[in-house]
Amino acid sequence: MPLISYNALFEHAIIGSVLTTIFLIFNYSLHKIEEGHVGIYFRGGALLPSMTHPGYHMMIPIITSYKSVQVTLQTDEVTNVPCGTSGGVMIYFDRIEVVNYLNINSVMDIVRNYTADYDKTLIFNKVHHELNQFCSIHNLHEVYINLFDQIDENLKQALQRDLLEMAPGLIIQAVRVTKPKIPEPIRKNYELMEGEKTKLLISIEHQKVVEKDAETDRKRALIEAEKEAQVAKIQFEQKIMEKESLQHISQIEDEMHLAREKAQADAEFYKMKQQAEVNKLLFTKEYIELKKYSSLASNTKVYFGTDIPQTFIGDICHKSTLKDEVLHNNIQNISEE
Repeated sequence: MPLISYNALFEHAIIGSVLTTIFLIFNYSLHKIEEGHVGIYFRGGALLPSMTHPGYHMMIPIITSYKSVQVTLQTDEVTNVPCGTSGGVMIYFDRIEVVNYLNINSVMDIVRNYTADYDKTLIFNKVHHELNQFCSIHNLHEVYINLFDQIDENLKQALQRDLLEMAPGLIIQAVRVTKPKIPEPIRKNYELMEGEKTKLLISIEHQKVVEKDAETDRKRALIEAEKEAQVAKIQFEQKIMEKESLQHISQIEDEMHLAREKAQADAEFYKMKQQAEVNKLLFTKEYIELKKYSSLASNTKVYFGTDIPQTFIGDICHKSTLKDEVLHNNIQNISEE
């Protein structure tokens, strides 16, 4: 009876040992790689050439180990970085964030050269070095105020430039730098200086507002003056147009009067010309002889002899003399024509 019990116990122990061994083997050999990571393996401290992707995988326990390496965008934080300025003032940067990602095709080379903790060598240590290089050639005022907005970009460019030579495939996406801590007395002085600067800016802005108001008033006055000048110009042009209209009307009236006078003169000339033609036809030689004898016949007195009077006084003589003169002029005009 006791022998049977020992055998049963021995069998149960063997089964338990086998099950425990199997459990341990699966527990230490089965592992999971998260999404966004790749698995790399070491055996005896040497990097194996195989690399696994996200999911469950098996490995030989105890003699083989693995590391999960992130190949998506990640942020490394470098904290409490001391930095000495060119003036000898020691300042501290609380936190510097370096956003980077590792190309999956470069994982094996970078891990082989810089281990799985490559970011300590390539990012953390380089941030300390580049930041101290920057501070050593600038004074406190430049680092704290004037050039502070350039630190992150300069740091990014310096890191990326070195990584292109040392570890191609590790890309720096961005760098964010917090405001450094400076000694308390200096900080208070900067606060006072910032307060005065704020007052100065307020004064400058107030002056700009006053100047802007004055400029607005000046422009308003200029616009009013231009408007009045334009109105005066329009009124002046209107008066000129009225004068020109009156001048044009007067010119038209003068032309009309001239045309009437010319027409009247032409009519008178035509009348006289027609009368002259009529007289030319009327005062023929026979008609003149007739008038001559008619005139002689109308005289009441006829003088004969060698001594004829040269002067005649009286109405009859005066009328006769006028008739003779008119007759003589008509005859002369006809002869000239």
